Amino acid sequence: MASIESNQLLAAAAAACEDKKAEDIRILALDPAESGLTDYFLICNGTNDRQNVAITDEIEIRLKREFGVYPNSVEGRRNGEWILMDYVDFIVHVFSAEKRAFYGLERLRKTATSLSIEELNAEIKAKIAASRATKPAKKAVAKKAPVKKTSAKAIKTIKPAVKKTTKAVKKTIAKKATAKKSK
Repeated sequence: MASIESNQLLAAAAAACEDKKAEDIRILALDPAESGLTDYFLICNGTNDRQNVAITDEIEIRLKREFGVYPNSVEGRRNGEWILMDYVDFIVHVFSAEKRAFYGLERLRKTATSLSIEELNAEIKAKIAASRATKPAKKAVAKKAPVKKTSAKAIKTIKPAVKKTTKAVKKTIAKKATAKKSK
């Protein structure tokens, strides 16, 4: 099951596709029993190779800027007919219309359920609400009393007392050491 963070990444990637005018955007939630590969496929197509590259560039820039996440790998960017971006929890496929019809990933993944962007956003909100309900309430933290700074005058009066105490401790230690040696 995908985490809240990976669902937010997926939603941001889908929004980037929409912003770059990608066509036929689909999110496939893959069956975990069938595919240990990833949780989701984000599939869309552009009208030409340059638009496909622009779509993938926008996804990469947005996820890097908003979440600090880079894809594990990107394949097919040079050709532009089918660009694959691997974000581990989801994989983005940006096709040309011809290649998408030819390969038909939606047909190959019949057990996958199709999600709309609205359904994904609703799922994110539900997960966030559930995580807030299960978290224990924060305990009130007691404030610490402010630390008073010692004035220079106080330090001058303290130093001689510390020196006297130090000398007295040293004398006591020396007396004990000589007493042990004499025994």
